[in-house]
Amino acid sequence: MAYKIKEDCISCGACADVCPVQAISEGEAIYVIDENTCISCGACADTCPVGAPEEN
Repeated sequence: MAYKIKEDCISCGACADVCPVQAISEGEAIYVIDENTCISCGACADTCPVGAPEEN
């Protein structure tokens, strides 16, 4: 199941830097995860300082 970034995101970019499949990009207000590319590895969730990524 793909991850999703909650509104808690502070747009630091830490999650995008660690994503092994480059599924995360900067959105209009927060970072977003392409659910079709996400492999549900959890690297983004492990790295996020505010716990914004969660399993969808």
